[in-house]
Amino acid sequence: MKGALLGPLVILALIVIVSAGGILLEFVFLYPLFMSFLWMVGGVYYYFHWERHGVRSLDPPVIDNPPLVSILIPCFNETVNAAETIAAAIGQNYPNFEVIAIDDGSSDTTGAVLDRLTLAYPALRVVHFAKNQGKAMALRMGALVARGEYLVCIDGDAVLDPNATAYIVRLFINTPRVGAVTGNPRIRTRSTLLGKVQVGEFSSIIGLIKRAQRIYGTINTVSGVIAGFRRSALHHCGYWSLDMITEDIDISWMLQADHWSIQYEPDALCWILMPETFAGLWKQRLRWAQGGAEVFLKQIPHMFAWNRRRMWGVLLEYCLSLAWAGALIMTFILWMVGNFITMPAGMNVQSIQPPAFWGLLLATTCLLQFAVALFIESRYEPKLYRLIFWVIWYPFFFWILTLATSLAGFPKALLRLRGKRAVWISPDRGVTSSVRR
Repeated sequence: MKGALLGPLVILALIVIVSAGGILLEFVFLYPLFMSFLWMVGGVYYYFHWERHGVRSLDPPVIDNPPLVSILIPCFNETVNAAETIAAAIGQNYPNFEVIAIDDGSSDTTGAVLDRLTLAYPALRVVHFAKNQGKAMALRMGALVARGEYLVCIDGDAVLDPNATAYIVRLFINTPRVGAVTGNPRIRTRSTLLGKVQVGEFSSIIGLIKRAQRIYGTINTVSGVIAGFRRSALHHCGYWSLDMITEDIDISWMLQADHWSIQYEPDALCWILMPETFAGLWKQRLRWAQGGAEVFLKQIPHMFAWNRRRMWGVLLEYCLSLAWAGALIMTFILWMVGNFITMPAGMNVQSIQPPAFWGLLLATTCLLQFAVALFIESRYEPKLYRLIFWVIWYPFFFWILTLATSLAGFPKALLRLRGKRAVWISPDRGVTSSVRR
């Protein structure tokens, strides 16, 4: 119980400090500005240090004595997508691998589809669950039956780039302390405004943040749709937790708290489906927000130990992000109340509009971040710059969405019973007629 209360108290203390100092409005506008420059500096350094040399090759990296790799694919109600996903996994430009599909108690014909695919692909093995156990349990079972030390985990509707496995394994071999490698998800549902904005989001926000976090030392989370793991590292920290609804965030914190490092491999591409309806997007982002809060509440009682100081940056960023969401709401409330009653000088918010200079600076910084990120990501999609018109709508839709889901997800995480198995349901996968690579 003390652990569950510690997280909210830390965040509340940050909001009170900001409010008491009379800098509430300044924090609301300056925090995104500061983080944007932090991400750009880290992302640009990463690009010049690792990415800019040479032209991307269509051939995979050469690996001497390539070790056996197990590609794990948890599936739940993937009748429509299973064949394409398995075919892409089988088509890896890597000489030594196996593919393990885990049918997690699907209620459709996924199990039968997977069994038929074993006749066409000898490298494919299928594990069947009698009922839905959740993605974490599916990954656990896949890891237990896998024969390889290195695991590449993708979703049941994802399409793996032919060279992705080789790029991931290369990092494991080069650095023994690497416990996980997060890949580079690419959106393939692009027919609607939401789809196109998410393409820009994954390129100019998520990709840039992962590059920056890799430079600063700690990555908040691997990509759940494409990640590689060292099985011995998983075994040492206890594998994926069964009661976390975002097992990818949880395993990332567990590995790094156990002194394993996580690296980002932008050449490990994976083409994914994303929601293209507001309802589907809300459910997805609420799950992300709730899952992040669950991991935060689980880990924060242990994070102040000196031997876990590597995680303090991620912990501080999460606390400040939630404090920013709370400060934004508090600013709006104080402004509304101030229209009807006289507020004390330290709590009076005369306007929620930023000063002209701040507004111009925020807009310029936002466009600069988009331009920098799309320039870097154009290495992987040469015509990505065409999406700049759609990306500029990101703040209008997704800042509000992030704010709302952060505030709604934290109470849900507090109220959810620990130990309850986290199972999944079929998500919104966009307008499938628009899927392309």
